[in-house]
Amino acid sequence: MLETSARLLKLLSLLQVRRDWTGPELADRLSVDVRTIRRDVDKLRSLGYPVTSLPGATGGYQLGAGAELPPLLLDDDEAVAVAVGLRTAANGTIAGIEETSVRALTKLEQVLPTRLRRRVQALQAHTTPLIAAGPTVDPETLTIIAAACRDHAQLRFTYASTHGEPAKRLVEPQGLVHTGRRWYLVAWDVSKQDWRTFRVDRVSTEPTLAARFTPREPPAESLGEFVSRQVASSVYTYQAVLTIKAPLREVAERTSPMSVSLEPIDDSSCLMRTGAESLDRIVFYLLFIGLDFEVREPQELKDHIGMLVTRLRNAITVQE
Repeated sequence: MLETSARLLKLLSLLQVRRDWTGPELADRLSVDVRTIRRDVDKLRSLGYPVTSLPGATGGYQLGAGAELPPLLLDDDEAVAVAVGLRTAANGTIAGIEETSVRALTKLEQVLPTRLRRRVQALQAHTTPLIAAGPTVDPETLTIIAAACRDHAQLRFTYASTHGEPAKRLVEPQGLVHTGRRWYLVAWDVSKQDWRTFRVDRVSTEPTLAARFTPREPPAESLGEFVSRQVASSVYTYQAVLTIKAPLREVAERTSPMSVSLEPIDDSSCLMRTGAESLDRIVFYLLFIGLDFEVREPQELKDHIGMLVTRLRNAITVQE
């Protein structure tokens, strides 16, 4: 059985990783009885941790928000991840968070053990960020959305789409995807009864929480892959489907998941979906990749490539 101090730390760690626990669940995890859990919860409360009791036959506990921020319990990997994340945020795409990130990072590094500080410093010394211009996102908006995903709460907000006027949306949020330049929300659109991808920088009003919902089966095994498919082609005038005559891994190394969606066909070829506002842009991108390909659709792209081939052939024909 764990000593009291070690057990309190373990209990705190459990309360931080999940929204709510029943008393018997915590007792089972810590190999104690429910009465001991109640006493330990009271000790955490006396230390400033806002642990809320939940109603029910078995009782339950939830780590909530208090008047002051109590100490957080982080293991080594979590501490390094937070430090690296703060460094990234200082040069990131979240509006107004750079200075705050630096202040938080200063406090964290002050208490980091030497072994962890060296890991963080090594990552910083040997990583060069490539900052791309792009829209920024209000950190409060991200916080609200992330909490709604965690708690399975519907969200209401005004959304400015690419081709339409701002409209009110009611969604069941599934998760956030960050591409390095933009944030996307994957959610079930209640009015359209379908999965949708929303650019968070186009959420023009602060989201508000609505009713709780029962989580649905995600639209894909990976939300990142789902966003990639949505963004790669659906917003463009021209959408193309091609067979690339190279292994998927090789094609992935030469392309961006925000420009194309890839699916394996066999060991030596893969299916690629992409899009652009003009056929010339698609052709240029395909030539830039530098791999053999076959156009499946649309016919317009096949005809356009045929016209370009004729034009290029004429350009090198020797005139007598």
